[in-house]
Order: sequence, then C-alpha cells, then structure tokens
Amino acid sequence: MTERVLSVLAAFSAERPELTLTEISRRAGLPLTTTHRIVGELAAWGALERQAGCYRIGLRLWEVGSLAPRGLGLRETAMPFLEDLYEVTRQNVQLAVLDGTDAVYVERISGRGAVNVITRVGGRLPLHATGVGLVLLAHAGADLQEQVLAGPLRRYTAKTICVPAQLRRVLADVRREGVAITDGMIELIALSIAAPVRDARGDVTAALSVVVPSEGTDARAYVPAVRAAARAISRALGAPDRPRSAVGGGIIIQPPPVQESHDAAL
Repeated sequence: MTERVLSVLAAFSAERPELTLTEISRRAGLPLTTTHRIVGELAAWGALERQAGCYRIGLRLWEVGSLAPRGLGLRETAMPFLEDLYEVTRQNVQLAVLDGTDAVYVERISGRGAVNVITRVGGRLPLHATGVGLVLLAHAGADLQEQVLAGPLRRYTAKTICVPAQLRRVLADVRREGVAITDGMIELIALSIAAPVRDARGDVTAALSVVVPSEGTDARAYVPAVRAAARAISRALGAPDRPRSAVGGGIIIQPPPVQESHDAAL
C-alpha cells in the first residue's frame, strides 16, 4: 500500500505539477480504480488538492516536508548570511544538500537582473554537473563517489564533465582549493562559485553558491565573499574552527571537448 501511495505522489513533477486522475493512473502505473481511492484519501488528508478537474500537491505535504532538519533548520540558520551574500553580489545565491546522487536545492535568492538559472527550491540536479554538486560530491564518502563516477554522467552542455577520469581530478581540485568554480556546465550563460558548509561535527552538510553571468565575469572576484558566507553559516551551525584547506583563488572548471563516445544520453 505504501508503495502505491508513493507512486501516486511521484507522478507529479516540476514539469507536470497538475494532473488529471487518468494521468496520475498512467504515470503511477496503477489501475484507475486504485488510483481513485488513493487520490481520494490523499486529498482528504491534504496531501493533494483538486482544482478544475486536476490534482496538485497540497500544502499538508509542504508542512510535513518543512520539518526535515536539513531543510527548514538549515535554511533558517543560513538565511541571514544568504541575504548578506545576495546584497553584496545581486546575483543568484543558492543553498543545496546531498540526496543520493543529486544536489537538492533548499533555498535560492534571485534578483530581477540576475542571470537566468534552471534551479528552484526543492529541485534537484546531478552532482557532477553543478558547482554545489561538485562540492558535495568531493566531500562525500568513497562509495558514493565511485557510484557517480561509474555513471552515467548526463551531458547538459559541451562543458559538462562526462569523463570519469576528468571528474575524479576535478573532485581532488575542489578538496584542495576549498571551492568549485564551474563555467557553463548546466547552462552556457551561467557560472557558479560554490563552497562547503560544515556542521557541528565538521562534516560537509551543505554547499553554498553564487551563480553569475559567464561572459565578462571574473569568477575569482566572488570567491572571498562565497567562502566568507559559507564559513559564517558553518560557525552558526557550530562547526569547529579548522585551518582553511586552500589559500588559492580557485580553479575555473572548463573541461576541454571530449569525444562523442563519452557523452551520456540526455
């Protein structure tokens, strides 16, 4: 029963936030009668809402989801520093956490003039293709790193890292430099500067980034502000003082063109 309920909820996505009962049945792979019963129970509880013959995720799920300690608690602690970073940069400021082989975005501040990004609060992107993802993956366990390196590595642009050996070198650079600067790996127009956020045990619990226009931007100029914000959030979370792992200005990750055989299918 639980699996069926979850399959109904999983039928919804950012691309399809509203679905008819028939569409839910088809996307969940369940008989229409079963879907009707489950959807009715979820709607009665508040997990789903009905409007104009379609269903969408209800506020009750948002209420429950906000209790996740890596969501609301982290966001509340980080928000003052995210706002400060936004005031300094006037660009997209993002906070993400690790979930499986993805980076899940728990907060984003964006101004009217900021470069366009495809991320959203609650959205997810694979670890190998984003600045925050590379930071999280670089500090993840060896098993997860090997799982991601084994692929497939989805290609978003010609600059997305899709070669395992190259990704392994980049992760080592991120650990050494303490920052990831990725240029055009998700969208060619966007460049990301990301740094780790540590918890009370000193473990990397999140990653912070600023996303700026790729063209005409000196990425290294943003590194001090991003690092300072990440360290401030870490201190607020109770992270112990430790020597900074890097003194350099960061390496801009711009992978050279690779052979088509290395590309993962979209």
